[in-house]
Amino acid sequence: MNHLFTQAYQQAPWRLQIQRIGGFLAALVAVVIVAGVYLFISAQTATAGLEIQALERERESLNRTIAERRAKLAELTSAGVMSQRAADLGFVRPDMSTAIYMVIPGYQGRKPVMIAPPPSSDNLPSPIIKQSYRQSLWEWFFEGVLRSGNGGY
Repeated sequence: MNHLFTQAYQQAPWRLQIQRIGGFLAALVAVVIVAGVYLFISAQTATAGLEIQALERERESLNRTIAERRAKLAELTSAGVMSQRAADLGFVRPDMSTAIYMVIPGYQGRKPVMIAPPPSSDNLPSPIIKQSYRQSLWEWFFEGVLRSGNGGY
């Protein structure tokens, strides 16, 4: 009787095979999904790396162009080149003993440039960390325990 009772509750062999096949397929699908996500992330990483390399090459090229143009500007504005250009345009160096200075009424001259504001107590830097954030975790905990013990809450 006991043998018949256990036999009535056994799975059919085809059902066991379908369960095993289903478990294998579920595991296979999970592996394929993980592999797909890995490939997708790898492709994005490779694309971002190539873009970074292209941008770095462009930056180096622009830095070289800027350096070349600065060198050319320095060459064009050097004292020797500027003297030659002035001479070609007909300018001559004045003799300081024969120079004539003119006084222009109302002209006050160049005004000094204020690069920084004058020092005062209004410009003192405020503390970077607020006073309420300077309390340690232990201090905060014990302060809370003491307040709750005194009926503070």
